[in-house]
Amino acid sequence: MKKKLKIALQGVLGSFHHQVAQRYFGAEIEPVGYHTFEEVAKSVENGTVDYAVMAIENSIAGAILPNYDIIDRHHLYVVDEHYLPISHNLMALPGQQLSDIREARSHPMALLQCKQFFAQHPAIRAVDDVDTAYVAKIIAEQQLTGLAAVASSKAAEYYGLEILAKDIQTVANNFTRFIILQKEQPVREASPSKASLKITIRNEKGALAKLLTLMSAYDLDLTKIQSIPVMSKPWEYTFFIDTLIADESKFEEALDLIEKKYGTVKLLGAYQNRKG
Repeated sequence: MKKKLKIALQGVLGSFHHQVAQRYFGAEIEPVGYHTFEEVAKSVENGTVDYAVMAIENSIAGAILPNYDIIDRHHLYVVDEHYLPISHNLMALPGQQLSDIREARSHPMALLQCKQFFAQHPAIRAVDDVDTAYVAKIIAEQQLTGLAAVASSKAAEYYGLEILAKDIQTVANNFTRFIILQKEQPVREASPSKASLKITIRNEKGALAKLLTLMSAYDLDLTKIQSIPVMSKPWEYTFFIDTLIADESKFEEALDLIEKKYGTVKLLGAYQNRKG
């Protein structure tokens, strides 16, 4: 009998991470849920699981910047990406009406994507929690009335809840980008079309502008750039960059030049661009 892949994910069954894991690896997996992204990363690093699925940015709420740092600190490698259309729904125990709900709980990123709905329903207080589907699970297990979860329709199915309001996200065309992580750098079977980089540049005048000019000259089209300060070196910054790759040899040349001229480069992953 073939051994099931163990896939770490933040959240429980019915979460968006669980959906991505099933879509990417297939239904015959062993999902291993954790409360935090830090725990997810640790489980990959110590070999408890084979892979992890991790949300990294949303088309409405933006990047989940701490997750870039988590990937870096735990020495994980991005092997692929997956885009999932996100539909948020307000759900509660069967038999309740929208007027019965006093509080809605969910992951803070999910609530951020539904700000307009809560502005239109001021009687419902939005409260941060660890996960979307986890709140649905707790409501079902503890039979909590007056409390709703903001989660996927799959979560409502899993835990027997009733959807009181569908598609409550502010923007209908809402996508979250997830990345697939593993411990070791894989052997690439094809030339990558996208890469994730960590670049720490020296504190020199015009260094960032020169870096970006160099990347443009080597046909590297940046799709994301985020910065965080280097704690041990005041006024120096680390940039987490996602870039499209037109030519792999030019990409490698660019990395060499960046190392020589501007600072240090760490390749977090080279993979296929899955955005249409």
